[in-house]
Amino acid sequence: MTVSTLLLASLVAGASAFCPIHTSPSKSNSALSESKSDLQALAKKLNPTVGYYDPLELSDGDFWGIGNEATIGFLRQSEIKHGRVAMAAFVGYCVQSNFHFPWPQTLAGDPFPDVNLLPEAQWDACPVAAKWQIFVVISFLEVWDESGGGDLPHYTNGRQPGKFPSFQLFRDNIHPILDLYDPFQRSKKMGAELKERRLTMEINNGRLAMLGIMGFL
Repeated sequence: MTVSTLLLASLVAGASAFCPIHTSPSKSNSALSESKSDLQALAKKLNPTVGYYDPLELSDGDFWGIGNEATIGFLRQSEIKHGRVAMAAFVGYCVQSNFHFPWPQTLAGDPFPDVNLLPEAQWDACPVAAKWQIFVVISFLEVWDESGGGDLPHYTNGRQPGKFPSFQLFRDNIHPILDLYDPFQRSKKMGAELKERRLTMEINNGRLAMLGIMGFL
């Protein structure tokens, strides 16, 4: 999979992110909610020098009439999601310019696009069927996230921002599959303080990656 694929994934993810789906809290309901004061406190942890920065005053908004706290949940989810896509895209952009898998890309024996091509040209050289496979997977992940995996509330309705649902329901009813995050359940042994520090690192790295991948383009 080329990084240009991931860039397109970010566009698809972005489109879905601006169409929130309202779901009722389920058995995994959470009491989580965020306010502007929470964002200000988080900003100090993320970057004590810059601090809280919201020149467009988005945190005071009420998108689609869902309420201010739900709007903040949407904004937090969108930032984390696009930060993750950008981190994958940045690394992939560097890697695919120098390496591709040694085996054929298709069952017909067609090779992967040459590394001498720019990532954008590599994407153009991919077969149409391969592109549609990528779009289908991306769409599935988006729908699964928006639906909370059939277990979690929506991120505008109490779910922790950035928490991608487990595939447990899919595993139980359709096919075995590993979770995207922590497929081997190693985080269960991680302390709350370490988890919080890593989440902070992820947001900062995601912000830097978004600037980095836009710089490449």
